[in-house]
Amino acid sequence: MNAPIKVLLADDERLVRSGFKVLLDLEEGLTVVGEATNGAEAVETARATRPDVVLMDIRMPKLDGIQATAQITGTRGLEQVRVLILTTYDTDEYVLDALQAGASGFLLKDAGPGELLHAIRVIAAGEALLAPRITRRLIGQLTARRTVARVAADRLAVLTEREREVLALVGQGLSNQEIGAELFLSPATARTHVSRAMAKLEARDRAQLVFIAYQTGLVSPAL
Repeated sequence: MNAPIKVLLADDERLVRSGFKVLLDLEEGLTVVGEATNGAEAVETARATRPDVVLMDIRMPKLDGIQATAQITGTRGLEQVRVLILTTYDTDEYVLDALQAGASGFLLKDAGPGELLHAIRVIAAGEALLAPRITRRLIGQLTARRTVARVAADRLAVLTEREREVLALVGQGLSNQEIGAELFLSPATARTHVSRAMAKLEARDRAQLVFIAYQTGLVSPAL
């Protein structure tokens, strides 16, 4: 039997934390290992409990969720911790800042319980997750920056042609299995190409690969 996914709750609203805890405690395969009322506590608790996933609010006292995410993802020994940003705010600035800080996903608080549970499992498995309307706004903003995209495209020079193809499919949200089917590769081979692209581009996880795919213009809304 697989070990349960360890989750840390970071939100300054007590009722929100309580609601999440009740939901997660009732779900098989998930366990809450800690709670934090502000960003500084989130960092300390993450270091103490080493969760698989942190549900992180953005607007918190002492240290906001973006800063806390950056500290957690930048801490040696916490490389495997994944941060899922949960917020009522979906401005482009927050999305970009969260991804650049190392967040693996971004979900609005108006998402249903099923969406949240799915998001935790997706993030814990190392996949990227962005709420659909957030993704649309992010794509629109990034693809509007044509000059930036042309400059950023130089980053892709380190990739082989196959790795570029794989990156484009990651950017479209495809899983390793789906990428394999699209390119007539085994899922294991697709995973290897994803890992190589991640290493060459110095991306922490798939969420940052998605960001790079759009930022460089490799993927556009037309795809």
